[in-house]
Amino acid sequence: MAAIKIIDYKAGNAPSVMHAAGRLGCQADFARCAEDLAGASHIILPGVGSAGATMKSLGELGIINTLEDIVVSQKSALFLGICVGMQILFEHSEEEDAACLGWLKGRVVRFDSSKIRVPQMGWNRVRFRDSGLGTVREDCFYFVNSYHAVPGDSNDTWGTADYGAAFTAAVNRGNIYATQFHVEKSGEAGLRLFKRFLDMRA
Repeated sequence: MAAIKIIDYKAGNAPSVMHAAGRLGCQADFARCAEDLAGASHIILPGVGSAGATMKSLGELGIINTLEDIVVSQKSALFLGICVGMQILFEHSEEEDAACLGWLKGRVVRFDSSKIRVPQMGWNRVRFRDSGLGTVREDCFYFVNSYHAVPGDSNDTWGTADYGAAFTAAVNRGNIYATQFHVEKSGEAGLRLFKRFLDMRA
């Protein structure tokens, strides 16, 4: 049976993700400390706000080392990062000049406001490559972001969208998945993708 843990930190939007899991008929629990992650099969890191503030909040919860042990070292749980929860997987973010988790090589940069409106806010079409979730069809998802990831390894890019130019909208490496868009706010398309993740087994 899946043990779904949603990391609940300041401004993390965890209640919305919990609501989405409930709509799918899945039981999930909030994780607010390292001990809450024990036995997790699926770990979700929602994101609203800035990279620097998110890293600070995770540090205050004291869960970063435990997360790295479970997800990166042991690979015993599947991980889904959402929005800022995707951005902090990289080494560095221009937002607040923040040092991030560094689970994936690369950096996070701001969209060029001289060419496009920043932030990107609304629906955008995402194209996916095949992954452990199988073939995910091209569909529209909901974005609210001023920054986007530039992976150091192009193989980590799982989904792409266009906003002024093509950018990485989702990433995947092994048991780690993340989306720049909000699956919990993306209607039926978001729920379908979320359910695929929750149905997976590590």
